[in-house]
Amino acid sequence: MNKAFLTFNSIYLISFSVLIYAQTDERKFNKMLSDESRFANVGNIGLSVTNFGMYGSGWVNWPNVPSCEYPLSSGIEHLFAGGLWVGGFTKDNLTSTSKTGPFVTTAAIDASSISSSRGGGFEFTNAQADKITERSNLLDSRYYSPNAISHQDYLMDFSDTNTTYLNGQVIPEHNPFGIAVHQETYSWNFPFADFFVILNFTIKNVSSKYLDSVYVGLWTDAVVRNTKLTGRPSGSAFYLHGGDGYIDSLAMAYEFDANGDPGFTDSYVGIMYLGSTPKIDEFFVIGNNDTLPSSNFNTWTHNNTTDADFFTPQDDIARYRKMQGYFGGNHRFGEEILPGALKLPANRSITITRGYYKSIAPGDSLNIVFAIVCAKKYGTDPASFDTEEQRINLCSNADWALRAYHGNDRNRDGVIDPGEDIFGDGKIHRYILPAPPTSPVVKVIPENNKATIYWDKRSESSVDPISGLKDFAGYKVYRTQSGFDITEKQDILNSLVLMNQVDSAGSTGFNTGFGSIELREPITFPADPTNYYYKIEVPNLLNGWQYLFTVTSFDKGDPANNLDPLESSLLSNVKRILPGTPANDNDNAEIGVYPNPYYGNAIWDGSAERLRKIYFFNLPSECEITVYTLAGDIVKKMEHDVEQNGSNIRWFEQYAGDGKQQFSGGEHAWDLITDSDQAIATGLYLFTVKNNKSGNIQTGKFLIIK
Repeated sequence: MNKAFLTFNSIYLISFSVLIYAQTDERKFNKMLSDESRFANVGNIGLSVTNFGMYGSGWVNWPNVPSCEYPLSSGIEHLFAGGLWVGGFTKDNLTSTSKTGPFVTTAAIDASSISSSRGGGFEFTNAQADKITERSNLLDSRYYSPNAISHQDYLMDFSDTNTTYLNGQVIPEHNPFGIAVHQETYSWNFPFADFFVILNFTIKNVSSKYLDSVYVGLWTDAVVRNTKLTGRPSGSAFYLHGGDGYIDSLAMAYEFDANGDPGFTDSYVGIMYLGSTPKIDEFFVIGNNDTLPSSNFNTWTHNNTTDADFFTPQDDIARYRKMQGYFGGNHRFGEEILPGALKLPANRSITITRGYYKSIAPGDSLNIVFAIVCAKKYGTDPASFDTEEQRINLCSNADWALRAYHGNDRNRDGVIDPGEDIFGDGKIHRYILPAPPTSPVVKVIPENNKATIYWDKRSESSVDPISGLKDFAGYKVYRTQSGFDITEKQDILNSLVLMNQVDSAGSTGFNTGFGSIELREPITFPADPTNYYYKIEVPNLLNGWQYLFTVTSFDKGDPANNLDPLESSLLSNVKRILPGTPANDNDNAEIGVYPNPYYGNAIWDGSAERLRKIYFFNLPSECEITVYTLAGDIVKKMEHDVEQNGSNIRWFEQYAGDGKQQFSGGEHAWDLITDSDQAIATGLYLFTVKNNKSGNIQTGKFLIIK
């Protein structure tokens, strides 16, 4: 059995087909949309979002497009797909006692859990001209806008009012509720806020009816697995290992890996409610003095039609009941449904909903905000467990999402109290976070057994938005060690090691000053207008190994606002380099191969045949490399220049992640795969290198032992 699978022709395609594959059969449904997809990746979480209310990629264009990857480049995914749900009733006027419904409009749902005529719950559509707009408040971003909320905003619009797709095909079993949705997503690269994405929905009643008893929520098909270990997500076995839970104090549902790849995942994904306007009481009366919480959690087992509590809802009536927090009958989580039952590994959907909003008049809107939060497990308990201690990081990260939402309303009471009116207008300003100094612009040059790091000084003029002070204190330089990248458990943040720290005089740190790193005069590089003021050389690196370097800036902290010193993002300017020989157009320079001899499963190799590599070194800047057998048969031809250096082999796809690695210019990687797409055998091989500028040809040989 396979999960519902969404096949997108291209991530940026304006119109495409979506194929829904059921778990239990091969039925499918073609859906034509004016759809776009992007993914939030400015921080340490990579979340796909769309302009039809769905999030998660459904493994489309995987691994190049993450679904919900955390940490970035780790291969640890946290959900298959999810989407917005809006449900309620309609009535002709505010005082009417006659209601029609319930209606539940879904952006996504388990395709195989519903009738074959239904299109997987894709009930939001958009106009042909609708596109996803990106903006950023980072000054050096190509999407910079003074109107941006975060370091990476996405803006999109869709509605449920259409009963057909653009090609005229009927949306199966869709009963419009009469809403239009403007969605914005926000994410940051701050180290204290790079683990969540905020989803801000403004839901407008565009019908002539009153919307009554409205619930809004997110449905999520979560799955926490390490795809570097398990490979491409597929088959029912991939999805059967999730454990789930709910933290009512945070209105957050979550999932973890209960028995799939424990030890190689060690993380949570949380789906949480942040707030809404208008607000509703924490409990509301439903009659006979009975009350229901306004934030509700639910979960059910994938494609389950037999379990009375964990059944998959088949229609809008059942979905609305689920949005109210009812499992089966009148059972609710924490009453008849106990937390321990959800920690057993299974393939479940989870929902977090808010309601009800009593009435939305024609033309009126409701603003409601959620967040998707990821976190590493805390402590030393077994990775398959789910303890209160292990959830410490998840709860802390969720609190930062709440802090972002509430902005200058620090005590979150909905009132601007003395000391909170930082803008002097008596208003709540949401999405205000304390800010470390701006990240410096960094340039790293790979060289022979070394790297040289340069950066500018723009961080030093940063002003904190909370205190209004220039509080820059210094810089920290980080690096990874060789071999950090060749495991199935990759975490860039935890792999970066502090290499150097320099503080301005009078700071709260070492007070070293910048004399040891500051250049006499700033320097620039071709096609790069940045003035670089600082320089550090890193010797004793291993050629052919991959290293990451980054430089951060930090401030003095703000005791008046109870803030410790803050540091800029470690990920915003990470440079991935491979030391090696520079390009050498001297026809007398010796060209060679390393390692030579090559022994099977060299220390930097991966576990598969296509994850091997060797390097040609001392190459001219533009040349042709040809590998031969001893009999003179051509094994492989490779063109080498600045852009073509072997970085397209599978090793870099597996262990480089973002594809932005920098070579030294005189080296070329080869995966020992021939032009006929076969692995070469043990033996002695010859090679020639033709300098395309001079025509000179050099020869050499290398030995392969597998």
